[in-house]
Amino acid sequence: MTRRISLTQYLIEQQRQHGHIPQELRLLIEVVARACKRIAISVNKGALGEVLGTAGSENVQGEVQKKLDIIANEVLIEANEWGGHLAAMASEEMEGIYLVPNRFPQGEYLLMFDPLDGSSNIDVNVSIGTIFSVLKKPEGSVGVSEADFLQPGTAQAAAGYCVYGPQTTLVLTVGDGVVMFTLDREQGSFVLTEDEVKIPEDTKEFAINMSNMRHWDAPMKRYIDECLAGSTGPRGKDFNMRWIASMVADVHRILTRGGVFMYPWDKREPGKAGKLRLMYEANPMAFLVEQAGGAASNARQRIMEMQPSQLHERVAVVLGSKNEVERVTRYHLEAKS
Repeated sequence: MTRRISLTQYLIEQQRQHGHIPQELRLLIEVVARACKRIAISVNKGALGEVLGTAGSENVQGEVQKKLDIIANEVLIEANEWGGHLAAMASEEMEGIYLVPNRFPQGEYLLMFDPLDGSSNIDVNVSIGTIFSVLKKPEGSVGVSEADFLQPGTAQAAAGYCVYGPQTTLVLTVGDGVVMFTLDREQGSFVLTEDEVKIPEDTKEFAINMSNMRHWDAPMKRYIDECLAGSTGPRGKDFNMRWIASMVADVHRILTRGGVFMYPWDKREPGKAGKLRLMYEANPMAFLVEQAGGAASNARQRIMEMQPSQLHERVAVVLGSKNEVERVTRYHLEAKS
């Protein structure tokens, strides 16, 4: 790649030459990207910026909030509340939706985000990130309600994440493949560094929290047992395990070199379908992974086709290299029949 293309240049080209995105969506993505740059600055300051440690509060799920969780949430709200192209927002850190002040004609889009995924890694300087998903406001709806957000993942107009690590990388899809941009800190702009991102259909890497193995359902244990058996087992090949405990970082590795990420249902909380949030984490990541040629399932059905019933709904997640996701899904369906 010889010509350095900025995020803005890429989006304008998608808008004008290919007709993939309308102007309002382009502007919204640019605002989210600018917010991510601000969050990256806070993350990079670390202890020098007094942003480490807990905030002494809990989010709507009852999880202890880190200081950076709150900072990132506020940055995203402030960046988007005066744009005119957005009608409302919803965040993993907030109980209800946030209506954009009616200073402009009401926008056409709805923004959902996990402001800081993997926040348990903040204090130990491991990669964390921001996940976002954009939906179109339903036609004919007067005002905005929580019900307007309850759309399946197939309705997403755009999705992406920004990973804050050795480099700050923005990964994006508008429904026409996956592209990656790296933040040029000297210029202050995101530059296209990878286009046509593809996930290999086969892999020898899996990502899962093995400490929970005793709580898994039998089909998931079967799959992992077969991977651990290596070249002498039924799979006939050796697998490596990778687990960062930051979905953004784990999915970024998979988009970069393949693999399968799993956060399955377990018996500790049998009434919950899973740990991860359908709207803020699973749907946007599923969109990205599918656009890169991979697959995403809740171990029984395609995540993107699930109809949400509530804003903070949870779901089991299996995503990444297509053949491995299909194998895990098949094992669960066989056990159910």
